[in-house]
Amino acid sequence: MSGRDMDWGDLRFVLETVRNGGLSGAARTLKVNHATVARRIAAAEAALGTPLFDRRPTGYVPTQAGEDAARTAEAFEVEHATLTRAIASRDTSISGPLTVTAPQLMIQTMLAPIFGDFARAHPEVDLIALGANKPLNLAHREAEVAIRISSSPDPDLVGRQVATQNSAVFASHAYLARLADDPDKRLDWLRFVRWEGPQKAVSEAYPNLRIAMQMDDMVAISGAVRAGLGATRLPCFLGDTDPDLGRVPGLPLFAYPPIWVLTHADLRAVPRIAAFTRFVSDALRARRSDFAGT
Repeated sequence: MSGRDMDWGDLRFVLETVRNGGLSGAARTLKVNHATVARRIAAAEAALGTPLFDRRPTGYVPTQAGEDAARTAEAFEVEHATLTRAIASRDTSISGPLTVTAPQLMIQTMLAPIFGDFARAHPEVDLIALGANKPLNLAHREAEVAIRISSSPDPDLVGRQVATQNSAVFASHAYLARLADDPDKRLDWLRFVRWEGPQKAVSEAYPNLRIAMQMDDMVAISGAVRAGLGATRLPCFLGDTDPDLGRVPGLPLFAYPPIWVLTHADLRAVPRIAAFTRFVSDALRARRSDFAGT
């Protein structure tokens, strides 16, 4: 090993490069440029006195020393998260930062007013809301509370199911008017690529259905429905609260994953987190009929 002091922060760049299979993935994860990742790796190599990666035309490939360094960094990451949670759990005041992750469309339609009410009730809490499509890692303190739509939430988290849900098939009012005037009842289906569909009941009720477009993002597909491009299945809380949309007639409700309010077990007793989860859970329970579509 060289005489140069190790900057433990450099090992995070080594770890993310190994995890992501190269500089590009590490740069995206760490929100820096390629040059910064390469420079921090070089600094770690200089401090350790050995190469951590082979520089090949296809990219950075970890050496055995690189693999060992990544494992050490991962262990440090876990210990750091554990220590941070332990310190946070000693907090006794309803104040300080609180990071919440929730689906974008749920924030837009349901949660924003609830967050506002909580902020007015607890002005000393600095609320940070992240509309994350990718679930954030509460164990690593990427967020402290997660509001998730899931049939099988992370078993390492604790919390409560606050509402069961249904979905229905929605289209714009203009599209529904055209559909009513079409003797062949040709239904243009907007398919969300992560779901199977359309459901059998939809195909049976509208045998002239055709897949008009496919999308991989709920925000995008909701915009396409509002633009009158066709119909799709949406959670009732989303479709029924949109004044531009209506339910396609002749179709039943469909089951949809329930809503959970979750946190890490080490954090559930922190006063600001306990106050927030209780406040949001109560507010969402009060809207259970909206989620059920009844």
